[in-house]
Amino acid sequence: MVDQIWYEDFAPGEVLTSASRRISTDDIDRYAALTGEYHPVHMDDEFARGAGFRGRIAHGLFGLALIEGLKAGLGCFERSVVASLGWDKVAFHAPLEPGDEVHLRLEMVSKRMSSKAGRGIATERGILVKADGTKVTSGDHVVVLLCRP
Repeated sequence: MVDQIWYEDFAPGEVLTSASRRISTDDIDRYAALTGEYHPVHMDDEFARGAGFRGRIAHGLFGLALIEGLKAGLGCFERSVVASLGWDKVAFHAPLEPGDEVHLRLEMVSKRMSSKAGRGIATERGILVKADGTKVTSGDHVVVLLCRP
């Protein structure tokens, strides 16, 4: 776990790496149940193979959600990030399949002070990466980051 990162500590160019997580068919099933998105490419191996995959694949937005979950596991923004202002440049580079082990590569991109005292606006780039180095999902996330108390 990394120490809390406040606005003053946010260093563009710095990169953090999370622990790994293995993806299961149960993860995909639970995401489908939570969102109501049951497209057969996610739920049916035969259909997914017919679509050119090795079998069923995880939802693209599940990969994006994993970026946030793995970031939370770092613990370094637990008290300092107070809002998400949105995502930009989101891309799905490769399928996420049951059995894949993934981790987060979190790059600090930029920061600027906010018009509100005691806070700044920061951009972080989240990249979900398979154990073999394949990039799965990426995007730039703009957050409100508190200054050191």
